[in-house]
Amino acid sequence: MTLISEAALAADTGLQWNHRFATLGPAFYTRLQPTPLPEPYWVGRSEGLARELGLDAGWFASAEALEVFTGNELLAGSDPLASVYSGHQFGVWAGQLGDGRAILLGETRSGWELQLKGAGLTPYSRMGDGRAVLRSSIREFLCSEAMHALGIPTTRALCVTGSDARVRREEIETAAVVTRAAPSFIRFGHFEHFAANGRDAELRTLADHVIDHFYPACRTTSRFDGNAYAALLEAVSERTAALLAQWQAIGFCHGVMNTDNMSILGLTIDYGPFQFLDGFDPRHICNHSDTAGRYAFNQQPNVAYWNLHCLAQALLPLIGDQEIALAALASYRTVFPDAFEARMRAKLGLADSAPADRVLIEDALKLLAKEKVDYTIFWRRLSACVADGNPEPVRDLFLDRAGLDAWLLSFSERRAQTPSELAAGLMRRTNPKFVLRNHLGQQAIESALQKDFSGVATLLRLLESPFEEHAGHEAFAGFPPDWASTIEISCSS
Repeated sequence: MTLISEAALAADTGLQWNHRFATLGPAFYTRLQPTPLPEPYWVGRSEGLARELGLDAGWFASAEALEVFTGNELLAGSDPLASVYSGHQFGVWAGQLGDGRAILLGETRSGWELQLKGAGLTPYSRMGDGRAVLRSSIREFLCSEAMHALGIPTTRALCVTGSDARVRREEIETAAVVTRAAPSFIRFGHFEHFAANGRDAELRTLADHVIDHFYPACRTTSRFDGNAYAALLEAVSERTAALLAQWQAIGFCHGVMNTDNMSILGLTIDYGPFQFLDGFDPRHICNHSDTAGRYAFNQQPNVAYWNLHCLAQALLPLIGDQEIALAALASYRTVFPDAFEARMRAKLGLADSAPADRVLIEDALKLLAKEKVDYTIFWRRLSACVADGNPEPVRDLFLDRAGLDAWLLSFSERRAQTPSELAAGLMRRTNPKFVLRNHLGQQAIESALQKDFSGVATLLRLLESPFEEHAGHEAFAGFPPDWASTIEISCSS
């Protein structure tokens, strides 16, 4: 493993390291190095995230960077490790899990942790091979950056590299590595791991780390008689509620909301069998592995609340009182509906709130669900309708014209006090033209398998500014083809 000198590191890459997670001690991780892949090649790079990280643009495009972000070379100052955690999967306690194929390179001094996903075996790989495949890596890369551009809290993706090394899933595929970035990759499952094993000292160390670095206001709270750990649970509950409101408003299905896939910072994390809705079906299941529909679209808010109860149970040794823990969870049930309604009002171009808004929102969703109207296209056309006064493109989406017309009348009356230009501007900034539909991702993947990465680059460019018109790219904002409904996305990646 080549080691780049410390002096050259800052000068050539722009990176400087800090390692706060590593200070927690060996109970939390295993130090190890990535496993190299042969003959790597670039699949996609996020220049926007590279700038945020302070990476030198020339270095980021270099052969050296390619080797580094494939795991073939090690940057001086990095401290590679894989962390241990546990969790509930599909509602069942799964015991010890951990970073089975993700290796944390370390934390930059700008506060970003960098992690290689697909970088080889770790002590937590269980029956896995420690690798990620090209198709799922492209999907995670694109969706991470798409969600960020939509304003939804998420882990980020710096780049994807590929290799012709063979990986066995349902069939033989090729390997890839995603470089992910986040302020922290700590999950609910990290807390569950130490609580389940009766390791209260490590549990407290972890909670103190999270409070001190990410939730410092919990130290001085007057809530819960100054109980900082209860305040932490409440803060995480409220961030999670706000995140779920954004998912539901944009029509995003996560697909595998296990407790080990829940971020302690309220970030969208672990893009596996995700999907943006095409036709609006509240009961839609995007994960082919989810045969019972536990993670159906309309179940996501309740599942998040269930997961928070698991976190509360894990924190109970620190909180000390079950009633206080339950009280710390209570705000989820008010924050989520209020945040969701606020998001939906913005989609409707309403700058203020009114008591009847909830009914207006519910009636719109019922109309969409009745005919499984395309979710993204409806909201974008409604935005144009408010701007130009022409309802016909919206009406064309429905067979029940009378039902829609009645709703449009109620909508028009509600926004009568808001200037159309103001409402339309808000709607254009809230209702994207472009989302990462499954068939778009699949087309980019199929080209990438032939070493044509132009589709990945085009999608990334559109998804980085999803509210813009991007003239000439209307096909990327159109209705999905019939074959899109046959795409099966599972937990296999």
